[in-house]
Amino acid sequence: MSVRFHSHNIGFSLKNKIAVKKLILFLIRSERKKAGAINYVFCSDKFLFELNKKFLKHSTLTDIITFQYPYKNLSGEIFISIPRVKENAKKFKVSFDSELRRVMIHGVLHLCGYKDKSQSQKKKIRAKENRYVVSLK
Repeated sequence: MSVRFHSHNIGFSLKNKIAVKKLILFLIRSERKKAGAINYVFCSDKFLFELNKKFLKHSTLTDIITFQYPYKNLSGEIFISIPRVKENAKKFKVSFDSELRRVMIHGVLHLCGYKDKSQSQKKKIRAKENRYVVSLK
């Protein structure tokens, strides 16, 4: 398994990388998947907005976009807008670190096959997020 963290056009470095990698591996094993290569890319609103328009045909800001690789083991790229995470942390009255963990977990849950288009899907993925956020503390 390989979990890597990158920044694109933004001055950001993830804290506690080892603990985050352990959580990601725990999550993947708990979901009965085999880990492959996962790349997190922390970026700006502008960069993520352009990806959203180009690949998903959405003209909205978002905090995360997940692209799954078509490999046997769970692999993909997870793009996260740091400004969006900061704004959402204020909006939901949680710490930046807590919101970032939630979003990072959300991306891996997408790789595991969870969706969030319908209300029932949103409820299910949120429950999973809550479970794994608690295990990180």
